[in-house]
Amino acid sequence: MGSIRNTIMESSGSHNSHKVVFEKEGVYLHTSSKRNADQSSLIPGIVYLVDRGTETTLEWRPLEEVKGNAAQFLFTKKDTSNSEEVMTFDPGYEPDWAVISTIKTRPHGDATGSRPAAVGGLSPGGSAGSLHSFSVPLSELHSLRRSRFSLGRSFMVLTSRGGGTFPALHFHRGGTRGLLRALQRYVILAPSPVDNRLFLVYPHDSSALSQSFDELQMFDDGTHDLVSRFIQDPYATTFGGFSKVTNFFRGALRPPDSALGRPAGSLGLAEDEPEFELISCEAELGPRLPVQRAEPLDKWEEHLDPEGRVLNPERVKEQIFRGGVSPSLRRELWKFLLGFYPWESTIQERQDILRKKTDEYFRMKVQWKSVSEEQEMRNSLLRGYRSLIDRDVSRTDRCHSFFSGNDNPGLTLLNDVLMTYCMYNFDLGYVQGMSDLLSPILFITQNEVEAFWCLVGFMELVHHNFEESQEAMKQQLIQLNILLRTLDPELCDFLDSKDSGTLCFCFRWLLIWFKREFSFEDVLKLWEVMWTGLPCANLHLLLACAILDSQRGELINSDFDFNDILKHINELNMKLDLEDLLCRAESIFKQLTACPDLPVKVQAVLGLFSPVEAPLSDPSSQSDPSSPQSESRTADSPSQPESSIEVLTTPPSEP
Repeated sequence: MGSIRNTIMESSGSHNSHKVVFEKEGVYLHTSSKRNADQSSLIPGIVYLVDRGTETTLEWRPLEEVKGNAAQFLFTKKDTSNSEEVMTFDPGYEPDWAVISTIKTRPHGDATGSRPAAVGGLSPGGSAGSLHSFSVPLSELHSLRRSRFSLGRSFMVLTSRGGGTFPALHFHRGGTRGLLRALQRYVILAPSPVDNRLFLVYPHDSSALSQSFDELQMFDDGTHDLVSRFIQDPYATTFGGFSKVTNFFRGALRPPDSALGRPAGSLGLAEDEPEFELISCEAELGPRLPVQRAEPLDKWEEHLDPEGRVLNPERVKEQIFRGGVSPSLRRELWKFLLGFYPWESTIQERQDILRKKTDEYFRMKVQWKSVSEEQEMRNSLLRGYRSLIDRDVSRTDRCHSFFSGNDNPGLTLLNDVLMTYCMYNFDLGYVQGMSDLLSPILFITQNEVEAFWCLVGFMELVHHNFEESQEAMKQQLIQLNILLRTLDPELCDFLDSKDSGTLCFCFRWLLIWFKREFSFEDVLKLWEVMWTGLPCANLHLLLACAILDSQRGELINSDFDFNDILKHINELNMKLDLEDLLCRAESIFKQLTACPDLPVKVQAVLGLFSPVEAPLSDPSSQSDPSSPQSESRTADSPSQPESSIEVLTTPPSEP
């Protein structure tokens, strides 16, 4: 890198007056919008932050130019109105990708001697003959937008104060976070309140910053102390101004009378996008004490009164959490855990429930069974559900004896229950992955009606996972990131350096509750433990932390890149020790809840604090963290949304 650094120095004038304060290789320009573009459409380069004494510039140069052998090109976009090439670049029309729309090559020393029009009024090159690199003084930088496409790498788009947009910089080896930190030494980066992927750039010069807000006339109370207020709390100051435009953000900044605030100089990166978080969840954690698992619950009658009511449901849940359920009792206990039977019901009441639910099930089944082929031809939604179910059923747990072979009655039951669920919840219908949730339930109950209503209870817990917006899945990855960053900042830093900080490789774990990661028998035990709601509703996130903790050494001591990490995690299936991981997960929970200064957003993930309903100052809102039972949901039935996946609004930051 020394020769590259010297190239920057020499091409810019005096060797002594310029200092490269940040540089990162593996930063590409993409010339194709295809996700699997060939190498010819990728232009490798290096991004620099150069302190030139009087000003600091952000620069990108292709590797070939640094070597003195680069093709020159223009960044253009076709203007269809007059068929002329105009110097613009708009990343907005590609939501997940930003690319160079058109590239024109020119020989060095163009006969006309012309240069391309400046992007945003700025010189695109750092040297006299460089048409292919670009440089922007930080004083002319208006904003930057950092994005990430699914299971891929980050890219960043820069916009000048003149309104021009530079080509997107794709960070194939990570580094966007390091660049943001380096930029923060020279400018203030403020998250836009209307776009959490956008960061507005302001100079450290107080008068310039105050003037910019004054011109917007967003603050009625004067700007004499605006800079100090902005630096101390950029969210509150910025959102306070935007409240003149919309009331959407009112009340969303922090609880009333809360002393929670942002540290001075904090970037305040958007907390609802995993790729943008510089989460500060540092806490002094105590030792992680070992825990022991217990024997499964194998005596059921002793928990019932003479009429069949469960005497102490919380005690039953506690025992199931500690050791699971004996296989002979699963068919009965699962119906309680999944809300088919209320815990307080008598034997007679349960018989009545079964009769009523059986009639209701078959009425719904008849609805789709009676649809003629001609009717179905005019019902594309039902036809689509049937097609998806047929395809998924044919490949769900076919290695298990209950579903193996052709013309297996288990497959018919699987198909019928899923089709009936479409009639029960037509808005959601069928989504891939739901067959994985049903197959263990159907195996245990071996009854079509009971399996259906148990699936209904399970889906009440996880239906958010299957919604088209995928908002719940994104929130869970954010919550997992918060937990892991508190538990092991070093592991998070490693994953960040490999562009894996979003933990997207955990997506399948959370979507179907580790169904593909453990053996069929282990999944039965895992799910019944998780259905208890102990020690908190987000046990699945603690289990994910436990898996990553078990792989910590192998990951950190490796030279894995993004693809290697993804491959390693995918190859863990059927190799994990469930009992060990459950012990780790409970131990992690106790370690976190024993911390006296646990950050609020970690408390929120663990269910110890509700930003809306339980102010920090209210001691009654805090449960005893020593007992898993104290963290359980107050409602006995898991069919209630409160006992399902917690999709939290972003809690306030800690001081």
